[in-house]
Amino acid sequence: MRIGEVARQAGVSVRALRYYEEQDLLQAERSSGGQRRYPDSAVDRVQLIQQLFAAGLPSRSVREVLRSVYSGTVELGLLSQLESERARISGRITDLLAARDRLDRVIATTRNPPPECAHGRAPVQPARSAASS
Repeated sequence: MRIGEVARQAGVSVRALRYYEEQDLLQAERSSGGQRRYPDSAVDRVQLIQQLFAAGLPSRSVREVLRSVYSGTVELGLLSQLESERARISGRITDLLAARDRLDRVIATTRNPPPECAHGRAPVQPARSAASS
């Protein structure tokens, strides 16, 4: 399968496929004319790579996960690394939820300030765009 076809079917750019090759995540054979040729299984592999990157894993970890997936063996170090990454993401989610809650309180207070804050203030009006000036 040619590089453009893999890119189209996997929903990625040709550039991404070249990057995956550079990172040793994807392999292609070369035709006598130097064109890349991928096996039909490349589309599924690229989609898995995309999922692993979307989960926040670096290339090194993606390479280890791919090796485990395709060999059917899992190294304990890899599991520990994945669990650590999951804990880091969970912590980040907790921090983001707390930030969102603080922002919700600021928005609520801005919309309905307590009486001691409302004196001498003009009502909040939406900003005017340059086009309406």
